[in-house]
Amino acid sequence: QVQLVESGGGLVQSGGSLRLSCLASGIIFSSYTVGWYRQAPGKQRELVAQIFRDNSINYADSVKGRFTISRDNVKNTADLQMNSLKIEDTAVYYCNVRRLGYGYWGQGTQVTVSS
Repeated sequence: QVQLVESGGGLVQSGGSLRLSCLASGIIFSSYTVGWYRQAPGKQRELVAQIFRDNSINYADSVKGRFTISRDNVKNTADLQMNSLKIEDTAVYYCNVRRLGYGYWGQGTQVTVSS
């Protein structure tokens, strides 16, 4: 059974930092592309950052220079370090793993940035 469990969300002031973590089980983690997505109220889910099997990385323009994605294939984890948070970063953040056209989602973790 595949499980993705996100943690690390919470309430933070604008300009602050949070670190999200995704723990995967039930898969060969190193074989998957890992992505962090977010969904704000009334908006579509959007890609924030993804890290491929070869450790190449892709970021959304809105988070470049502020967020850093990383993975640990031994611990089966993927982290998202979020710095200089803005109010518009408020959303539910989801971890996703995918390969060969299929994937799995975590349950999401709420990130709220206040002024």
